[in-house]
Amino acid sequence: MAVQVAQPGFATTVEALRLRSWKIGPGQPTLVTDQFTDADFKLVVDDRADVHVNSKDGRFYLGWFPMGRPGTDGEGWVIAVTGTAKTRGYRMSFDTETPADIVAAAVAQVLATAQRL
Repeated sequence: MAVQVAQPGFATTVEALRLRSWKIGPGQPTLVTDQFTDADFKLVVDDRADVHVNSKDGRFYLGWFPMGRPGTDGEGWVIAVTGTAKTRGYRMSFDTETPADIVAAAVAQVLATAQRL
């Protein structure tokens, strides 16, 4: 029986090492905010031009802080879902330079998990 000995390091190709173009920069925040309907969510723009979206049941929150959330180091987006008596909620945040496409994808996944009781 022949035993193959693994070589140290990793194998790759020249193609895999080529430079890529990555999406960077904040993009269009409407990609995120356009996912919400008036029927289920309330949108408020405050005096700093920060945008706050709350579900009518109060358990979902999205904040967009174009100039950075006060008291943080560049936090631009906050998504939070309040937990229940038995299960903890969760919170995620993205900085001001995170592409809106990425935040929109995260929001879409959160909204896809919502179920009416």
